[in-house]
Amino acid sequence: MFCKFASFVTYMNLVIDQGNTFVKLAVFENSRLVDLDSVSYCEAEEMLKKIFKKNEIKQVIWSSVGEAMPFFDTFLDNKVVLRLTSETLVPFFNNYGSPRSLGVDRIALAAAAAVNYPKKNVLVIDAGTCITFEFKNANDEYLGGAIAPGIQMRFKALHDYTAKLPLVSLASVEDFIGNNTETSILSGVVNNVVQEIDGVINQYLARFEDLTVILTGGDTLFLAERVKNTIFANPNFLLEGLNAILEHNTHG
Repeated sequence: MFCKFASFVTYMNLVIDQGNTFVKLAVFENSRLVDLDSVSYCEAEEMLKKIFKKNEIKQVIWSSVGEAMPFFDTFLDNKVVLRLTSETLVPFFNNYGSPRSLGVDRIALAAAAAVNYPKKNVLVIDAGTCITFEFKNANDEYLGGAIAPGIQMRFKALHDYTAKLPLVSLASVEDFIGNNTETSILSGVVNNVVQEIDGVINQYLARFEDLTVILTGGDTLFLAERVKNTIFANPNFLLEGLNAILEHNTHG
């Protein structure tokens, strides 16, 4: 007697998240993240060589704030390549008032919320260059959210738009009462961001029951231990969303 086992196809996805300063290159095996590199533009070509030499990449999704780097065509030739735009099919209902103006990063976060938390109210907070709030409801409808300056942008604004305030680097705040110019700036920026995030979460909790809150982005680890509300920290949530969109378009 012979047992017939269903075959399980393993395929590798390459997720390219091309930002303003860095390029994130993530390799997924089916839906599992197996490798991740964040490199500068000048390092991206060499890293792509290593990725394609090491992995059998079957399909690619590319998300970018600008145009593709010229050498991309060399590596992506003969691959299934999906460039994320506002016209791309997504695994959620997009009820945003101006869908064509919705950033690709926000689309990816909504997709991750829909795939990882179906039929749940989900608020995704992306703490990066900007702090964005994305809300997907229990009907898997993306409604929108909010956009605010990120931590580094606030530090830079205080320095650039005043005559004498120094440019401060992110650090822990020992006391909310700053006792010199640097600690006063740190207190003003860090504590205000934390209070802002908690305040927005409370606004959503007042309207939506059983709310799941995800914190992601470059400042995830710094903020996760300071926010009072219950959250799930996942620095790679956007990359998971990009991979989910690729899966949705190539495998249904």
